Amino acid sequence: MEEFDLVVIGAGSGNALIGDGFAGRRVALVDEGVPFGGTCLNKGCIPSKMLAHTAHAAQAIRRAGDLGLAVAAPTVDWPAVRERVFSRLDPIAEAGEASRAASDSVTLVRGHARFTDPQTVVVELLAGGTRVLRSAAFVIATGARPVIPDIKGLDDPKLAGKVYTSDDIMRVERLPKSLAIMGGGVVACEFADIFAGLGVQVTVVQRSGRLLRRADEAVSEALTRELAQRMALRLNQDLVEVEASGRGVTLYTRDANDIEYTYSAEALLLAIGRRPNTDNLGAEAAGLALKPNGQLVVDACLRTSQPHIWALGDVDSPEPLKHVANHEARVVRANLEDPKHPAEAGGRPIPWALFTTPQVAAVGATEQALAAAGTPYAVGVQHYRDVAYGWALADSSEDHFAKVLADPATGRLLGAHVIGPEAALLLQPLVTAMTFGIDAQTAARGQYWPHPGLQEVVENALLKLELEAPKKKRHLFARR
Repeated sequence: MEEFDLVVIGAGSGNALIGDGFAGRRVALVDEGVPFGGTCLNKGCIPSKMLAHTAHAAQAIRRAGDLGLAVAAPTVDWPAVRERVFSRLDPIAEAGEASRAASDSVTLVRGHARFTDPQTVVVELLAGGTRVLRSAAFVIATGARPVIPDIKGLDDPKLAGKVYTSDDIMRVERLPKSLAIMGGGVVACEFADIFAGLGVQVTVVQRSGRLLRRADEAVSEALTRELAQRMALRLNQDLVEVEASGRGVTLYTRDANDIEYTYSAEALLLAIGRRPNTDNLGAEAAGLALKPNGQLVVDACLRTSQPHIWALGDVDSPEPLKHVANHEARVVRANLEDPKHPAEAGGRPIPWALFTTPQVAAVGATEQALAAAGTPYAVGVQHYRDVAYGWALADSSEDHFAKVLADPATGRLLGAHVIGPEAALLLQPLVTAMTFGIDAQTAARGQYWPHPGLQEVVENALLKLELEAPKKKRHLFARR
């Protein structure tokens, strides 16, 4: 048995929390991921956005005629596309692992950790054998993994190499000519957009009547219309069975009226959600409380039901986002370094973004949530097509807009939703306003907005809010 002051389980954001403040402590980092470094770097946010950029460039070439340009249709060299991504990321993962392995202050243990009691884990090593680690404190940052649905035929060995998740779809050897995707959330939409942009015939099977159904309804409906122009959307259908067929997969679906449908594709991507990696953690042996969805129960300071065990990221957060995991890592680090002055993780509005064409980004409440709660609100909407830079983009879409929701009495923002080019960038001033309590009138008229910048979509949406509060000041710049 090896003794430590701190054991961190998970080398994504968990790796990032181990800093200079732990000098002099015996620290172990346990990770079973291959490559090393967590989901975001290797299987999630970063490689998918690198692929998305290539797909969006291909789409831009196809739309060049709208700008008066005659350009040949793009051809896709998939091995080169894939190499551009992973020749950049794999060396980072390798260097990160090598750095930790060579460290004098951190013991790197490559394998799967399982608690046997509240202060002990047994690690099944990737290289074979086990190590037993005992520690005064633990941080659980084991993340999440794709959900594999219980569908008839999915366990057929003949489907090997034809069914994928987000963990492996980006490293396929050959770009499929056709791809069926099960799901309609963020992951499903991004990969549908990526592969359609690369010229793959995409079919999306979604059990609800629209994509991205947790988003504001206006945004969800707009994205559904946009993507329906470039791929086949099979909405209000459940995937009930799959089977291998020649070089591909046959899908059998059923709608609410029990009408059955059949679709074929070379490959199938399962993208219906992710589950926290707690089911093989030994949570019961450690005395750790779990939520019904399998996540760890934590307090405001990210301490679990065991006072010496902390958690961060997808394994505990209701918002499974990398920027949330990074923030939680900073909170846990601060609490481990200075336990007498505990820091709390919550209290800030959390934005999210979807890197499809068009992009989607949002923060705060949806209009439907405010209406359901009986919360008074004002709405301001500005379309891209009605600002000067929208003209430059030749953007005439009804479905590209910024929508802001505010308290009509105070002008404080309650939510913001953007769909269209550069939505993730346009959202940030609204995140800033919500975070620091800047009312809509001050945000719109208390600063310069470069003209004719695309950010005027946001400015004008703020100005279109019909607020009850009288203007206390003109927000003109003071003369000196």
